[in-house]
Amino acid sequence: MALPSEVRDQSPHFEHHADLPSVADHGLTARVVMGSFFGEESKAATYSPLVCAELILAAGRVTLPVNKNFEHGLLLTEGAATVDGEPVTRGDLAYRPTGRSAIDIEAPDDATLLLIGGKPFEEDLLMWWNFVGRSQDEIASAREDWEAGRRFGSVVEDDHLPLPAPELPTIRLLPRPSRRR
Repeated sequence: MALPSEVRDQSPHFEHHADLPSVADHGLTARVVMGSFFGEESKAATYSPLVCAELILAAGRVTLPVNKNFEHGLLLTEGAATVDGEPVTRGDLAYRPTGRSAIDIEAPDDATLLLIGGKPFEEDLLMWWNFVGRSQDEIASAREDWEAGRRFGSVVEDDHLPLPAPELPTIRLLPRPSRRR
């Protein structure tokens, strides 16, 4: 997750919340991972207004009420579904811009999707491999720190070596302009 400037240099940390809030309504069960959804709120720390919820749908159609100030993405993880009438392929992200108060999902059989959303980021961002920064220099620094085992912490009780970061491209990487402008 991209963090706002005022908190982006904090130490890496991990939170475990075994009891995530959930709500069931009309063939939809939503487990709230981060933020709030359907009146339920996760205890997981957030640093900007956002939502992340696992959506488990019984076969049929559901209209999700969403925050119109958020942009949203829906990632199909199991089954088949359409989002606003458009088929979604497993592993693809169906993007919906701000301004919408509802998203329609239809599933011929049971399906699972991950809903992620939040206010559009105010700063331009550059995303490359597992890194998020504001410039190519920040990405290069993050890559260097990753390779040297600095800054990103480690996974407890995991003896696997971290994946090596690919070499940076030879072309200049450009940030994605903020959608808030």
